[in-house]
Amino acid sequence: MKKYEGHIKSVLEKEGILLDDTFYHCCGIFTENLLSYSKTHNITRLRTPLAIEENIIDSIYPVKFLSEIKSILDIGTGAGFPGLILSFAMRKSKIFLIEPISKRTAFLHLIKSKCDLQNVTIINKRVEEIEKFRVDLITSRAVTDTKVLLELGKPFSKKETFFLFYKGEEVTKEIPDDVEYKIFKRDKRRYLLMR
Repeated sequence: MKKYEGHIKSVLEKEGILLDDTFYHCCGIFTENLLSYSKTHNITRLRTPLAIEENIIDSIYPVKFLSEIKSILDIGTGAGFPGLILSFAMRKSKIFLIEPISKRTAFLHLIKSKCDLQNVTIINKRVEEIEKFRVDLITSRAVTDTKVLLELGKPFSKKETFFLFYKGEEVTKEIPDDVEYKIFKRDKRRYLLMR
């Protein structure tokens, strides 16, 4: 699986993001299994190792600017971006992956087992259907617009909760006037961090 780890490590280290070998090992397991699983279950449009690696890099980049987080709720985890990838590096954080599509949650469970991710809870429901609890960070990537995500996340937030949404270059058009925010840029990605 090392063949899937070198490119990711090189890019992240150039960005000043230093992660342990366990993270890269899980990236290899994830890439190899996503490629094979998607052949029969079609859980993602990503079909090459490079495409998966670029999405891993995109998902993990926020560790560059996030401080220690105790709990994370990822809305619409899909095939694992970003919540599952964050769990590879943030093993002290309790991470809740919310994904309503069963074939995707089956894949998430497979990777959770293979990477021994004891910090991960996978919930196979829509976020609107789950019992509410409070977290420190709410993440989402490619689910819906910012205002809707804020509404979906509100029942899980407390005063200190941050929201981290992975957005495109037009992100400023989606930001409500009444929120405090910061935007971090990487290529065409905009990481919108709000409180």
